Amino acid sequence: MKKILLVDDEPELRTAIKIRLEVEGYKVIPASNGKECLELARTENPDLIILDLMMPVMDGYTALRKLKEDPELSRIPVIILSIKEKIKMEGLFISDLIEDYVEKPFETEELLTKIRAVLGE
Repeated sequence: MKKILLVDDEPELRTAIKIRLEVEGYKVIPASNGKECLELARTENPDLIILDLMMPVMDGYTALRKLKEDPELSRIPVIILSIKEKIKMEGLFISDLIEDYVEKPFETEELLTKIRAVLGE
């Protein structure tokens, strides 16, 4: 069973995505900010990280940089899940660090398609 670390500060969205991914057969580890993301990436060893950019405590951009600077964590693929304006603004700086992105609001099927592609399913 593939393990996905889901990082978003919106509890309702995080819960909805978690339920859908679990129905699809994934194990989902939820986190609400970049600091939790880094901690859980080290302890849970996920196959994929879905990461929002705008969050409290530590934003997704900072978490992404720290993930990719860490030799043990840099191999974990990342899909950004954020609002269009933030993705466009940060795109030039993070495009070489991520596997894909999904713009909020989004269709669950789009997210699933991108997850399957990144995981090679």
